[in-house]
Amino acid sequence: MWAEAVELLRDAERLQRQFFQVGVLRAAPCWEPPIDLYENGDELRLLVALPGVLPQQVEVVLAPAMIIVRGERSLPTNSGRAAIHRLEIPYGCFERRVALPPGQFELSERRLEHGCLLLELRRLT
Repeated sequence: MWAEAVELLRDAERLQRQFFQVGVLRAAPCWEPPIDLYENGDELRLLVALPGVLPQQVEVVLAPAMIIVRGERSLPTNSGRAAIHRLEIPYGCFERRVALPPGQFELSERRLEHGCLLLELRRLT
């Protein structure tokens, strides 16, 4: 049973390395969620995959030439005595820094739906 648990943890770590890059958030290990970034005229849309993350667990910072999305994905509260068979979705602190195209932007919309954070930025003229 112990060997099986160790193998499951190895598989989870391998998958996490494959799909998520490890970064640093406030001197604590964290994971980087995958994103899509696309531009349409004077509008940028950033889609951040954050399954199971509540809106109050996410911080968005618009800095010069960059947007930062960070927060924490908590472990499910009902899993305390559960037997883990797979653990492929990362938990804990996350942070993603995304370089923006040239220009100045303002955050015009922020919504979390279907496990994704959608950020719309408008270019300032």
